[in-house]
Amino acid sequence: MSVLPPGSVIGILGGGQLGRMLGVAAAQLGYRTHVYVPEATGPAADCCSFWTQGAYEDAAALGAFADAVDVLTYEFENVDSGAIETLAGHGVVRPPVDALRIAQDRLREKHYVTGLGGRTAPFAAVNSIDDLTAALEKIGTPSILKTNRFGYDGKGQVRIGEGADAAAAWDAVGQVPSILEGFVTFDQEFSVILVRGGDGDVRFWDSPANVHVDGILATSTVPAGPAIAAQVEEARAMARKVAEALDYVGVLTLEFFAGAAGPVFNEMAPRVHNSGHWTIEGAITSQFENHIRAICGLPLGDTGLAARGVEMRNLIGADAHAWRDLLADPVNHLHLYGKHEARAGRKMGHVTRLEL
Repeated sequence: MSVLPPGSVIGILGGGQLGRMLGVAAAQLGYRTHVYVPEATGPAADCCSFWTQGAYEDAAALGAFADAVDVLTYEFENVDSGAIETLAGHGVVRPPVDALRIAQDRLREKHYVTGLGGRTAPFAAVNSIDDLTAALEKIGTPSILKTNRFGYDGKGQVRIGEGADAAAAWDAVGQVPSILEGFVTFDQEFSVILVRGGDGDVRFWDSPANVHVDGILATSTVPAGPAIAAQVEEARAMARKVAEALDYVGVLTLEFFAGAAGPVFNEMAPRVHNSGHWTIEGAITSQFENHIRAICGLPLGDTGLAARGVEMRNLIGADAHAWRDLLADPVNHLHLYGKHEARAGRKMGHVTRLEL
């Protein structure tokens, strides 16, 4: 794998907060970033060298963008994989397109991980109300119906309890191809975040204990505690299998439940991840810097802890208005994403607290 020297241009598909933090990390290493996104502006606009507004369906514009950069990456997976395939026809895309295809389809994702020996919640494909009725008879309730594609932060899903109306649930997800998942009894949720270089070198960050509220990540904390620590090695082995099977380059995240029988895979993200934001101050090398290092062919940085403990808390909606109070605590590190409207349920920033 060739090494890109400082001064090269990294193309990023997507201009949200993840693109913003990737841009900061790239600049610190001497790289420039060029963002392609349908919007006229976004959080990454403050931290990139170039910005192209264009549709993901515009093959000509995508081609011109790809020809203007030295390597391509993406900051989120809710884009048509056809756009990534167009980019791949013009240059090097890291992580690989196959990782995006799998992560975009919850059913395919579950089959992929179980095919590698992973443990998941019981699940069934749902393409009609009859499928849903049959799946409920097989899996039971409580369960959760999720659209196969384009759902995140609690969107595109509905919980189904005992005696619930299956037709209402099917209507709630828009009658689109979906997956029914049984509930899993678990103690805690955690994520495995790794980075893999083009030479096959794999490194893991400490796995945080994650707490979600209304389907949105609220906090990530390391060290995670004994229940998660007892299952991390098995979960890491599964994540490594996924990365190696895909010949992955960059940061990859797999989310798990710490269950009685061992770690239960929930979902994967082929990118830097919200539950890894703590690594900016809390690790020797952040997930953002190591992603840039990996896709540019540089040696990977140390992923060890830089403090005894770390807690990252998301700032949702009006939480961001408390910036003055948050900064009054000298051990807090505040990150605001530059979003202009603090809507309910919108990630406006995060704060990381170190235990030194």
